Amino acid sequence: MNSEALQQLRDYLNSQVIGQHELVNQLLIALLADGHILVEGPPGLAKTRAVKSLADCIEGDFHRIQFTPDLLPADLTGTDIFRPETGEFTFQAGPIFNSLVLADEINRAPAKVQAAMLEAMAEKQITAGRNTYALPELFLVMATQNPIEQEGTYPLPEAQLDRFLIHLEVDYPNAESELEILRLNRGEAQGKAKVTPPTLKQADIFSARQSALNVHMAESIEQYIIRLVMATRDPAKYDDTLAQWLEMGVSPRATIALDRCARVHAWLNGRDFVSPEDVQAMAYPVLRHRLLLSYQAQAEGIKPNQVINKLLSLVGSA
Repeated sequence: MNSEALQQLRDYLNSQVIGQHELVNQLLIALLADGHILVEGPPGLAKTRAVKSLADCIEGDFHRIQFTPDLLPADLTGTDIFRPETGEFTFQAGPIFNSLVLADEINRAPAKVQAAMLEAMAEKQITAGRNTYALPELFLVMATQNPIEQEGTYPLPEAQLDRFLIHLEVDYPNAESELEILRLNRGEAQGKAKVTPPTLKQADIFSARQSALNVHMAESIEQYIIRLVMATRDPAKYDDTLAQWLEMGVSPRATIALDRCARVHAWLNGRDFVSPEDVQAMAYPVLRHRLLLSYQAQAEGIKPNQVINKLLSLVGSA
């Protein structure tokens, strides 16, 4: 994927998802870093529209799964079906066998469904009966959570949250964007000509992933990532307040995610090297769902972003 094709893709997504530039950027980062994204925000902020617009541009299938408390693992993965004409069981693939999957309100699903989703996300495979089936090579899950409704939900365990490459928080658009949304919706209702989405082949995406992985990262930047990660595990070495806020640090998945996302962030900004600013920009979406805050921090109303702010101020990049 060259820079021109990438810019066309970004421009198209921003024309379809107005006022959510960060959501668009993080979707592209998740796509090129070969990871999954958890999006949290109030209803009606174009979370579904964003991933559907991305699917329109990519060679591959898209499926939206509405998670509900009565959902079964087989509703997600598929199941063996008996064929009387042959006297044999054949596997009927479920909606998880698509390149782009929108897991809407994932925290409404019970534990068994979440476990099936965890296997799919972590290992790109599912198990049905005695057999294991591989998922498509291009496989991206965008899951959504509604932060204002807790009734009838099953909070995601830390083990599954860790499987998400990044966690993005979206908020309401400003007044100018709100007006653009109004006009776009009116135009679509009137049947006005839509913008033709650019088309990207899967081979282009895989090539872009390799280009991003080849972005140069100096040893000093690698050490900076390691210091950030280690500071979450032993915060008392840096600051007593930070130690009081953190119950548990991040796993090695955070190290890997910071490395990949910082490279993609640099590549998307047209650079062939990673800077400390790339690491700092990606620290928030990579770490916020992996930090386990202490009871004291939660009682004081401390948010993960505040912890990351303090972490970045304490751990120098030099």
